[in-house]
Amino acid sequence: MHGSATPDLPARRRRRERALRIVLPMAVLLAAVALWQALVVVNDIPPYILPSPMNVAEALVADWSLLGPSLVGTLTVTLLALALAVVGGVALSVALTQSRIAEYSFFPIAVVLQVTPIVAVFPLINIYVGNDTAKILLCAWIVAFFPILSNTTLGLNSADHKLRDLCRLYGASRWQTLRHLQLPSAMPYFLGGLRISGGLALIGAVVAEFVAGASGFGSGLATRIIEAGYQLKIPRLFASLVLVSTSGIVIYVILSIVSNLVLGRWHESALEHRR
Repeated sequence: MHGSATPDLPARRRRRERALRIVLPMAVLLAAVALWQALVVVNDIPPYILPSPMNVAEALVADWSLLGPSLVGTLTVTLLALALAVVGGVALSVALTQSRIAEYSFFPIAVVLQVTPIVAVFPLINIYVGNDTAKILLCAWIVAFFPILSNTTLGLNSADHKLRDLCRLYGASRWQTLRHLQLPSAMPYFLGGLRISGGLALIGAVVAEFVAGASGFGSGLATRIIEAGYQLKIPRLFASLVLVSTSGIVIYVILSIVSNLVLGRWHESALEHRR
């Protein structure tokens, strides 16, 4: 009986660790919200200075007709920018790893785009791009593009050189080597870059909306934050911030789940995650 119970210990330990990953952050978050509520109530702080969590929840419900469409607009731009970053980043990564001339020619340009602050680039985008949504989309794409490009390029170049020599020895074409060796080897790197780019796409969209809102147009969550600040509707401002933060968390969690599902049981990172 003792021997039959022993194999269950690793499974119970994994279940306990998974439960702790969920319970502990939720407990800390609830404690922080409770402390926030208590500080506001005890010190009788007015909502226009620091709203309580209850004030924020009430504003979220009361202003949902305004915040809901803004949330949809911000998420639409974010997801579209992420999709374009995936397509462009992977395609350019393949081109860079297949041609040294392409790598030496285009990779430095991608680095320049990454290290240049988006708020510095936006005035130029504002001049040369006519559509307002396209301006925000382009800014979000610029921010999300480089992590996918750099991580995927690193993964493609990190394929085992002995296996690449073996492919050449057996007469595999460049496409066959890319498809059967380099792309599977790059998958963990790509998924890591995808998780980073998901959050960066949201950040880029919100920052671009802030700049666009200052220029007089825009309808995303950043615009709602600016309006609420000007109108001293601080509960609505906090409600908008909650929506932005929640969106970022949801995007990261979804991409993490996708990463675990894709890697399955064949990659060391997934095996380590399941121990």
